[in-house]
Amino acid sequence: MRTEPEMFDLIFQTAKALQVDTVAMSGSRTDTKAPKDEFQDYDVVYIVDDLDNLTSDLSWLDQFGKRLIEQYNVLGNRRLYLMLFEDGNRIDLTLCPKDHIQEWVDSEADYTVLKDEKGLFESYTTSPQRYWTSPASQTDFEKACNEFWWVSAYVVKGICRNQLIYATDHLYDICQQELLKVLAWQVASDKGKVDIGKNYKYLFNYLPAEKEKEFSNLLDFSSRDKITQSLFATMRLFHREAQAFSLKTGFPYDKETAEKMIQYAKERLRL
Repeated sequence: MRTEPEMFDLIFQTAKALQVDTVAMSGSRTDTKAPKDEFQDYDVVYIVDDLDNLTSDLSWLDQFGKRLIEQYNVLGNRRLYLMLFEDGNRIDLTLCPKDHIQEWVDSEADYTVLKDEKGLFESYTTSPQRYWTSPASQTDFEKACNEFWWVSAYVVKGICRNQLIYATDHLYDICQQELLKVLAWQVASDKGKVDIGKNYKYLFNYLPAEKEKEFSNLLDFSSRDKITQSLFATMRLFHREAQAFSLKTGFPYDKETAEKMIQYAKERLRL
């Protein structure tokens, strides 16, 4: 596997060959909190003068090495080339026209300028608090609770119909995300605005270890029975944490509706 210095040298040499004078990096390699390991991507942007010319013939991408798999995406005025190489390294390379730097800056939580001979980045600033959570308002809390209990009925429906992908999708992507949101608000209510990272990756750094274990135990969706167990465990945990948050903040919590929805699930799933 090519080393980090080798990869940076390759990134700069390719930029030079393409006559790219401005290079920046975002992602985990610019995040001091992120663990250092072999899976960290090189999230690089080349600020370019002539996007059409560079994208008309992409054979220059071969300079980075042999790819196991790749993916190309159009993001507004930018082009994104995701490349996983045979040696395990990965580069996520964005080509951004110099007139649309703000579009790229707005898409990133933070970044580091690696090369900027023309000073193109001098008028732009980072947004390092993109993934920070602020203390919740009463309306925020009410909406989260309503969304959780409303969508729990979709999970029940999916389980009853044996539509397990449907049930899992609603359970993880909505109900458990609302649970994570409440947990993050608990932290923010004590500490003020906090950095929880993308996809809540730093959330459990602020919470007791047993809470991370308790949440992790919710993530077994390997069978109908496991999904059902996860649903009820998620309901119990949300109900407990929402009540604790209500006591801490004084925000009202509709305990009656929550208990009715738990009973609804028990009746439909015959538990």
